[in-house]
Amino acid sequence: MSRILGFGYGLVAYGIFFGAFLYLIGFLANVGVPKGIDDGAVLPTAIALVIDLGLIALFGLQHSIMARPGFKRRIERFVPASFERSTFVLAASLVLVVLLWQWKPMTQVVWHVASSPLAAAVWGVYCAGFLLVLLSTFVIDHFDLFGLRHVTLNLLRRRYTHPPFKVTFFYKFVRHPLYLGFLLAFWASPDMTLGRFVFAVGMTAYILIGVRYEERDLEAFLGEDYRRYRRSVPMLVPRPGAMHETVKPPSGGASRPV
Repeated sequence: MSRILGFGYGLVAYGIFFGAFLYLIGFLANVGVPKGIDDGAVLPTAIALVIDLGLIALFGLQHSIMARPGFKRRIERFVPASFERSTFVLAASLVLVVLLWQWKPMTQVVWHVASSPLAAAVWGVYCAGFLLVLLSTFVIDHFDLFGLRHVTLNLLRRRYTHPPFKVTFFYKFVRHPLYLGFLLAFWASPDMTLGRFVFAVGMTAYILIGVRYEERDLEAFLGEDYRRYRRSVPMLVPRPGAMHETVKPPSGGASRPV
């Protein structure tokens, strides 16, 4: 029964994540959701800024702390190892839900793209960014990344093993295409309000800080395989001629976001 409950727990955590992810897409675009980033009661700018920065800090701290190996070892004293990833996904999704729910709009215009063709191109970049995020998760192993593989193997009484570290598709050109996708989506807006700008700046800062800790953990886990990969492939911005060429199948685990 505990295995079945664990599997259900993993499904619920994944469902909440996927719903929050879809809501985020509509939230930033102010389209198709009850509350967009520019909707809601307008507070004095200073108060809204403090609240919104606090929400971003909460999001960043939860991700960074719970993603560290030391925290994972501690939480496994209370949560079975097969449920640890789903617990992280659930906590991260709930913090995102709080951020979306409590975000305070700041509607001052930072920039506005008046040209319809150019605005359409910007929206194209926005959609491409989120598409890159989703596709990147499938390249490394979407269901492992969000805990479903862990609870499924537990249900089947099979031992969990890390997926092999592989460098394919987008990962040949940048080490973190998932983060690159988020950055494109955060900044691509033809109607950038102050609130949207603060969100983009705050989340960009989190990514640039968090990725350093993630790379340190990956290097400790994968060793020379990752150091070699790190030397040959840029972190976030593709460079002409910079591309990973696999010489032998590397060992270890797949990379995952903070």
